[in-house]
Amino acid sequence: MIFSSSGYGLIFRYCNALALILFFTMFQTGVHAQTPAETSGKTVVAFGDSLTQGYGLPAESGFVPQLGAWLAGQGAQVRMINAGVSGDTTAGGLARLDWTLVEPVDLVIVNLGSNDMLRGLDPGLAHNNLEQILEKLEARRITTLLVGHVGPLNYGAEYKERYDSAFQELAARYDVEFYPFYFETLMASDGVTPDLQNYFQADGLHPNAGGVAAVVADMGPYVLRALNR
Repeated sequence: MIFSSSGYGLIFRYCNALALILFFTMFQTGVHAQTPAETSGKTVVAFGDSLTQGYGLPAESGFVPQLGAWLAGQGAQVRMINAGVSGDTTAGGLARLDWTLVEPVDLVIVNLGSNDMLRGLDPGLAHNNLEQILEKLEARRITTLLVGHVGPLNYGAEYKERYDSAFQELAARYDVEFYPFYFETLMASDGVTPDLQNYFQADGLHPNAGGVAAVVADMGPYVLRALNR
C-alpha cells in the first residue's frame, strides 16, 4: 500500500517513525533486569550455620556485614538479617525457618549442610530437610539462593556422591540461584586442599576475615542475580 506525502500519509509515516524510536529505546533501556539501584530497599536473610553467623570473627568481619558492604559497593542498599546459628544442621534450620520469616523477605540465602557432613549424617536426611526448606520458601514466593557444599572422601565415594548431588539436584528442581561450593575460592592451587595458611582460622574449619572477603567477592554476583529475579 502506498501513501501520499500529505494528509494521512504524513501522519502515518510520523507515527511509524515515532514507534520505531520508542521500540529501540525500550529495547535498550526499558525491558531489562533490575539494576542494582532497583534492588535497594530489599530485605535479605542469610540463613545458615556458623559460616553465616560469623564464628570467631569480629562482628564487622563476618559473612553478613561483608556481603552487605559488597552489595552497597555495587549500588544495592539492602537490609541484611543474620539468621546464622553456630552448629546448626539442616534439621535445625528446617525447625526454625517459619519463625525466622515473621516479616516480609525478598531473598533468603540458604547455607546449611556442612554440619550434617561433619557429623556423618545420612545425606538423604540433609536432602529431605533442604527440600522442605525450599518448598516452604517457594510457597511463600521468596527468592532463594542455595549454597552448595562438597563432601570429603572420609566416608567413602558413595557418601560423597550422594552428599554433593543433593544440593545440585535440589537447585535444579526448584530453579533457584545456586552457588555450587561455599569454599570454592578458599582452596589451594590444587583445587582440593583448603588454603589453611591464608584463608582459615586456627581451627581449620572457619574462614578468617580475608577468607570471608574472598567468598563474598565470588558469591556476590550470584546474590545480585538472585535479587534481580
